[in-house]
Amino acid sequence: MKTQVGIIGGGPSGLLLSQLLHLEGVDTVVLEQRSRDYVLGRIRAGVLEKGMVGLMRRAGIADRLEREGEVHKGFDIASDGRLFNIDMEALTGGDSVVVYGQTEVTRDLYEARDRMGGIVIHEALDVTPHDITGDAPYLTYAKDGVTHSVDCDYIIGCDGFHGVSRRSIPEDKLRIFERVYPFGWLGILSRTTPVSGELIYARSARGFALCSLRSRVLSRYYVQCSLDDTVEDWPDDRFWDELKRRLPEEVAGRLETGPSIEKSIAPLRSFVAEPMRYGNLFLAGDAAHIVPPTGAKGLNSAAADIHYLFEALMQHYRDGDDRGLAAYSDKALARVWKAQRFSWWMTTLLHDFPENGAFGQRMQQTEIDYLMASRAAQVSLAENYVGLPF
Repeated sequence: MKTQVGIIGGGPSGLLLSQLLHLEGVDTVVLEQRSRDYVLGRIRAGVLEKGMVGLMRRAGIADRLEREGEVHKGFDIASDGRLFNIDMEALTGGDSVVVYGQTEVTRDLYEARDRMGGIVIHEALDVTPHDITGDAPYLTYAKDGVTHSVDCDYIIGCDGFHGVSRRSIPEDKLRIFERVYPFGWLGILSRTTPVSGELIYARSARGFALCSLRSRVLSRYYVQCSLDDTVEDWPDDRFWDELKRRLPEEVAGRLETGPSIEKSIAPLRSFVAEPMRYGNLFLAGDAAHIVPPTGAKGLNSAAADIHYLFEALMQHYRDGDDRGLAAYSDKALARVWKAQRFSWWMTTLLHDFPENGAFGQRMQQTEIDYLMASRAAQVSLAENYVGLPF
């Protein structure tokens, strides 16, 4: 098989790039290790920046988003019983975010690729890039006991933190920056009315909590937990009780509880691999960088990578200009590090770090006090939350 762009990973990043390129007449093949049902069964974040929404419109997959997505013009920060609103629309001159689940984004992309006859090969095992620094890069994979080959001009690694793409770059060519946080997020999904129409980020002496939602009848809640905890340690009753303890009384009093329909624990880490290009192999999304979910930047940072890659590839195929490809890593990383800074700042602001002691806790509280009193600080928060420009 021969194509122009070979994409490893059938999640939202790989599918979005494939869809955008297809609309411009550039052929792609997407290789995904898992089945489609498995990919669509993954529960992920659902806060979309304005840049991601714009890319979905450009890719022709925004119809359902426009109907079902929840536009959020602000969010609340709670600390020690106080509730303070960040009015993003007023602070940024009209910008907002859209709450729309990553699973739904992926579903929309799959349906669009099906309509256009896009090639997405699922259960492609042992995917391996070859000759990535040569003139004839290609991919091999196994399916149904047969090894197949895909010749391509470029290989795009959208296969996540544990994928093969980053591991295909020699260790001496990569520089890794990483921080693993000493806690995780326990999250549940429930068919309950959300406690608030906007997200609530809550800091308390008992730890962080987040009140989020997927729709007007589907709630997503999180509490900070120990990395030693298991899902079995957290029956529903314990979760709801702990969540209420971390929220202001006025919020806890109206919280609707119910059986969880999904429950999981996610560790938190900050991670960046540099550079994001090696020869004809380009990394995007979690293959190159991971953020703690506190600032809702994971999918949105991946979308920025796809924007830069799409523009660079179109310059190459349309104009014969390779400057965009040459600049991709530096341009993407400049934005990646800004998203890392914001996610790190939100995480350190709102979570309990016992090892920081009384001084660290007082500094957290002082930072929140300053944020609540300073419009300049609120503008900075709002600008980063709605998404920095591409």
